[in-house]
Amino acid sequence: MTERALDDPAPWWRTAVVYEVYPRSFADGDGDGIGDIAGLRARLPHLVDLGVDAIWIAPWYPSPMADGGYDISDHCAIDPVFGTLDDADALIADAHAAGIRVIVDLVANHTSEEHPWFTAALAGEPGARARYHFADGRGPGGDEPPNDWISAFGGPAWTRVVEADGRPGPWYLHQFAPEQPDLNWDDPVVHEGFDAIITFWLDRGVDGLRLDAVPAMAKRPGLPDAGHGPDAIFDPAGWTDSPHWDVDEVHEILRRWRKIADSYDGDRMLVVEAVVHGPERLARYLRPDEAHTAFTFDYLRSPWDAGSLRTAIEDTLAALAPVGAAPTWVLSSHDETRHPTRFGRDDTGAAPMAADVSGRPVDLGLGARRARAAVLLTLALPGGAYLYQGEELGLPEVDDLPDDVLTDPAWERSGHTVRGRDGCRVPLPWEGAHPPFGFSPDGVAPWLPQPAGWSALTAAAQRETPGSMLRLYRAALHLRRSLDDLHTSSLTWCPATDGVLVFDRGAELRCVVNLSGAPVDVSADGTPLLSSESLVDGRLPGEATVWLRR
Repeated sequence: MTERALDDPAPWWRTAVVYEVYPRSFADGDGDGIGDIAGLRARLPHLVDLGVDAIWIAPWYPSPMADGGYDISDHCAIDPVFGTLDDADALIADAHAAGIRVIVDLVANHTSEEHPWFTAALAGEPGARARYHFADGRGPGGDEPPNDWISAFGGPAWTRVVEADGRPGPWYLHQFAPEQPDLNWDDPVVHEGFDAIITFWLDRGVDGLRLDAVPAMAKRPGLPDAGHGPDAIFDPAGWTDSPHWDVDEVHEILRRWRKIADSYDGDRMLVVEAVVHGPERLARYLRPDEAHTAFTFDYLRSPWDAGSLRTAIEDTLAALAPVGAAPTWVLSSHDETRHPTRFGRDDTGAAPMAADVSGRPVDLGLGARRARAAVLLTLALPGGAYLYQGEELGLPEVDDLPDDVLTDPAWERSGHTVRGRDGCRVPLPWEGAHPPFGFSPDGVAPWLPQPAGWSALTAAAQRETPGSMLRLYRAALHLRRSLDDLHTSSLTWCPATDGVLVFDRGAELRCVVNLSGAPVDVSADGTPLLSSESLVDGRLPGEATVWLRR
C-alpha cells in the first residue's frame, strides 16, 4: 500500500478522503452520554485503520445548542461538554502524528443569540446593531416583518426585538433559527473579527476550514423582497437572483479569507458549503482566489438512477474544469438523510435539510446494497470525497425517534411536521450487544437513543465479518491510495447498456456501476480488483459496482 505522507508536495485536498466527525455523536470519553474530544482521541485508531486522509470536525465551540452547535457564542473556545482548548491541541497533534489532517468548521453567516456581539446589540450599545441586520417592520406600528424572506427551519426570517423598556423595537434577520441572528458583512468589525478567528485556528495547526452556509452571508442593499409566497419552501438550489442568497458580494469575503489561508505554509485549504442553482454557480466559489473545494450537492441529492447520476457527474466536472477546481463528492452528512435509508425507498433522491424523513416504507436490504455500490462509484470519481461518520458501518436513518427527544429546530418551527436531522445524528455503535454499544459506559444513556437492533452494525462486529460494510470501505480506501490513476487521471465514459455506468480512470482502471436489475457481463473489461457484490461467472449483479484492472 502506498501511504500519502503529510509532507507530500501534491495538493492533498484535491484527492483527499475526509471523514466528518459530528462530535456529540462520535464517542463519549468522559461518560456523560455526549461525545467529546476525549472520545474522538480514543477512537482515532479506527480512522487510521479505515484509511481516511483527514477529519472534518463539526462545531465544537461554546453553544446553547439551539441548532446542534451551529449557533456559536465563542468561535475561539471549546464547549466544556466537549473538552478544552488543550484537548483540541492534543487532538490535532495526535491526528497529525497518525497521518490525518484536521479541518474545523467556520460558521460565519450567523452567531448564537448569546454571542457577546448580539447581547450588546440587544442592550443597545453604540454600534453593536450594525454587526447584524436590524430593520424596522412594515405595516401599522411596524408589526409586520421588514420583507418576505423566509427561514430554513420554517416561518419568516425575522424576529422582533422587545426593548429594555418593554416597547416593541426593530426586527432582526435570521435565515436559520431565531437563536441564530445573521451577521452584517457590510460592517468592518465583522470582517476584522473573523480574520482573527481564522488566524486563531490556523495558528493552532488546523489544516483547513469548512465554511458553513457561505451563500447566505451577503445580502442585496436595501434588503428587498425576494418574492416568496406564504407557502414558500427554503430551496436555495432552485433560487436565481435572490436578494439574500448567492449574492455576488459574498465572493469578496472568500477572497479575503483565501489570502489569509495562503499566508500559511502546509497547503491550508477552504472547503465551502454552497447550495446554489447549478454547478456553474458553484464554480464561481472555486475560482483560483476563492475556496479550494466545495461539496457537490447535485450528486448527493441525485436519485439512484444511472442517467441522473451521470448528469450530476458530467455537469460538475464540466463546470469546475474552467476554474481548475477539483470536485468533492459526498453521499451523506449531519444535514442529510442517511443514504442507505433513502436508497431503500421508492423515491431515492434527497430533500434539503432531511425534510424527506417521513416514515415512508424502506427496504433497508436494498438500500444497503445500493450504498455499497455507491461508495465504490464515489471513490472512483475524480477529486476528493467526504464520508459522514457511521456510513462505513452502513447505519440507516433512525426515523422513529420518540418525539420528546427531537432537538432539531425544524421540528418546532414546522409545527411538528418536519422531524429534521436528528435521525442521522444518533450516536455511533462501537461494540457490544446492546445500547449504548460502547459509545458511552454501560448504564449511561446517549443523548439520543440508539436502536436496540444495531448490535450487528457495531464496528467491532463488522471488523470480524467478511463482506461487511466496514470491510468494504476499508478495502476501497486502502486500494484507492495505491491506484495512481485515481489521483492523476481524468474520467472517460465508455459505452454501456441502459441502467449501467462505465468509465475509465487512465489506461488501467475501469469502474462499472450496474444500477439495473439484471447482471452485466464484465469478463472482457478486466481483472476484478474490488466489487461491492460477488461476481458470478464474470457477471456483475444488479445494484453493484466493480473496479477492474484493464
